[in-house]
Amino acid sequence: MHLQLYADRPGRRARQILADLAVLAWVWLWVRIGQAVHDAVQAVSGVGYTLQDGAASIGSNLTDAGSGVGDVPLVGSAIGKPLTSAGSAADRVSDAGRQLGDGISTLAVLLALLVAVLPIVTVVGIWLLLRLRFAYRAATAADLSGQPAGERLLALRALARRPLSELRPIDPDPVEAWRRDDPAVIRALAALELARCGVRSRPTSTST
Repeated sequence: MHLQLYADRPGRRARQILADLAVLAWVWLWVRIGQAVHDAVQAVSGVGYTLQDGAASIGSNLTDAGSGVGDVPLVGSAIGKPLTSAGSAADRVSDAGRQLGDGISTLAVLLALLVAVLPIVTVVGIWLLLRLRFAYRAATAADLSGQPAGERLLALRALARRPLSELRPIDPDPVEAWRRDDPAVIRALAALELARCGVRSRPTSTST
């Protein structure tokens, strides 16, 4: 069985292509929305990284100053230790700024995925399910239409599924015509079912 992705009939095929384009547009829209959410939240992370850079610079300067002052006789140790301690405190502030920036960056990714993935997966999942169902049904109908017994089965399915308004123009008593194996009626009924499945009739194979 060869799966058929698009209908043979131009009108239905055009609608399927439009549906594909609509799904692509939907995916593109939500990807852009997800990117916008990510960029907006990511911009806030700059506060943390700015704090990290500023505190690291201050901490480095205080540590260097404390080390330099420590060599001064008598007062060096008394002055150097507070400067070194202040430098260590600034380094801890720098680490906190980095953690804040990293946390906001991670949150930006998670929020972007949360915003974009759910609507994308929902629509694409429904579209894929409908497309696979059509492809399987169309391929099955196309295979049946190329076999004498398959054409009769398609005609029977048309009798069971199509409204009387479509059956009566073919024959006043389409069920009786199907029972007596009227080839013209069976072909017309099979064509109705094939049209519902979106495919055209295939040449019927005959055994030699």
